[in-house]
Amino acid sequence: MSAYRDTFFGFLIAVALAGCSDESTNQAPSAPSTQVAAVQTPKPAYPLELACAGVGGTVTLGLTVGVAGKPTEVRLVQGSGNEALDQLAQQGVREWQFNPATRNGQPVAQSIQVPVSFNPPQVRPNECFALEAQP
Repeated sequence: MSAYRDTFFGFLIAVALAGCSDESTNQAPSAPSTQVAAVQTPKPAYPLELACAGVGGTVTLGLTVGVAGKPTEVRLVQGSGNEALDQLAQQGVREWQFNPATRNGQPVAQSIQVPVSFNPPQVRPNECFALEAQP
């Protein structure tokens, strides 16, 4: 009877320990999530006329970066005070390339805000003088 009892208690202990197992060891670990990362963000066109006139500013845009890493939505959050610069910024960022955000290793769309600055040159380039000389 003692052997039977030892086997029975051994079985109960094994069942109890099986219920205490960590389920996460039975599942594949999930991949970490990542945020959008800029890859190519060339400066938008800055018209010489505006740069020479000292017109500049910062445009804040809201972007939705899609799963392919391209902006799928571009919206004006805060303008620069110059409509031409605001439009140039919006057009320029449509060409930007990002590494998309990921969740569990899969790309997902993510919304971000980006500033686009247009800074007039500190020293006026010679092209400005040539521009002013034109009739």
